[in-house]
Amino acid sequence: MKLQLHWQILLALVLGAVAGIFFPGGTPYVSWMGDLFMNALSMLIVPILFFSIVNSITGIQETGSGLRKLGLKTMGLYVLTMVIAIFTGLALVNFIQPGSNVQVGNLSVVPETVGQTTIRDIVVGFVPKNIVYAFTQNYTLPIILLAFLVALNIPKISPEGKNSLLGFFKGALELTLQITKIVIRFSPLGIFAIVMKQFGTTTDSLALIQTMLLYVLTVIAGLLIHTFVWLPLLMRFYHVHPWRHFKNMSTPLLTAFSTASSGATLPLTLHAVEHKDGVSSKITNFTIPLGAAVNMDGAALLECVAVIFIAQAYGIDLTVVQQILVVFTSLLCAIGAAGVPMAALVMMALILNVIGLPLEGIGLVIGVDRILDMMRTAVNVYGDTCVAVMVAKSEREKLNIDR
Repeated sequence: MKLQLHWQILLALVLGAVAGIFFPGGTPYVSWMGDLFMNALSMLIVPILFFSIVNSITGIQETGSGLRKLGLKTMGLYVLTMVIAIFTGLALVNFIQPGSNVQVGNLSVVPETVGQTTIRDIVVGFVPKNIVYAFTQNYTLPIILLAFLVALNIPKISPEGKNSLLGFFKGALELTLQITKIVIRFSPLGIFAIVMKQFGTTTDSLALIQTMLLYVLTVIAGLLIHTFVWLPLLMRFYHVHPWRHFKNMSTPLLTAFSTASSGATLPLTLHAVEHKDGVSSKITNFTIPLGAAVNMDGAALLECVAVIFIAQAYGIDLTVVQQILVVFTSLLCAIGAAGVPMAALVMMALILNVIGLPLEGIGLVIGVDRILDMMRTAVNVYGDTCVAVMVAKSEREKLNIDR
C-alpha cells in the first residue's frame, strides 16, 4: 500500500531526525539530496510567482462590468482579513520568539541580503536596470511589478493579442504547476536530507524538537485569535451575530479541517452561506469561489510566522523593514497560492528567497505542516464565509443572522 505524500514527508522527518541524532557523520553523504531539492524549488520560484500573479489579476479583470464594483469590494475585504491575519502572526512570533531557543545551521557568514535592506532599497528594487537579470537572479520585487504591469495592461490591447496572451499565460501556469508536481514527488527525499543535516549539526536535539513544537503552538494561537477574535469583531460592524454564523458554518468547517482542501469543501460552503445564513445566490456564487482562489487568511499567517521563525532559528535578526517585506510578500503569495501543489512549501521558498534566508530552513517546519494545513484550511474557508456575509450586508441584504 502506497503512503500518501504527507505521510511520506512525516516519515522522512522522523527518519531524518533519528539519523541526524545517531549518525551525524553520515550527513555529508546525503546532504546533496537536500541541495538538489532546494535548487529545484528555487528554479520554480520565478515562473510560479510571475504566472500566478498575472493569471489571478487577469481573471479578476475578466468579470463583467456589473460585477466589477462587487469584485473590488470583495477583494478589499479579502485583503483586509489577510493583512489582519499576517500582522497577528507577526506580533505573536516576535513576542513568543519560538526559534530563539536553538541555533541551527552553520551560517558563519550572514547572506548579503539579510541585514542591509532599507525602505529605499525596496522602492528602488522594484524597477531593475535589466529585467532579464532580475529573472535570472530571482530578484522577486521587480518580477512582481512586471507581473502587475503585464496583467493590468493585457485588457487594453487588441482582442487578438489579448486572447493570445491570456492563453499563453494560462498554459504557462499549468505547465509550471505540472513541473512543480514532479518536484514535489521527490520532497520526502529532500526533507529527509535537510532534517538529517539540521539535527546532525545541532548540539542540542531536544531543544530543536521543543522549538518546533513551540512554533506549532504559535501558529495555532494565531489561527485561533484570527478566527475567534478578529473575524467576529469585523462581522459585528455589519450588525450580524458572529456565533450564529459560526454554528451555521460547522459542516463546511469540519469538512475543510478533515480534508485540508478548500476546493473539496466548496459545494458545502456555498450551500451553508446561501441557505443557512440567507446570503443571495448572486453574492454567494461570486464571493465564495473567488475566496477559494485568492483568500488565504490561515496560509498568510502561517507563512509569516514560519519565515520569521526560521530566521530566529538561524540566529538572524530581521529589521522592521525586512519584516514589513515579509508581510507584503506573504500577502502576495497567499493571493497567488491557489492551485499550487504543496503551496506552503513552494510559497515559503519564495519568501525566504526575497529576504535572503537559507532555503533549507524549510526542513524545520515542513514536517509538521500536515497538522497545521488542516487548521489553516478551516480558517481559510471561514474567512471566505465571513467576507461573503459582510459583502451581503454592504449590499443591504437581510440575513438569517442579523442582530
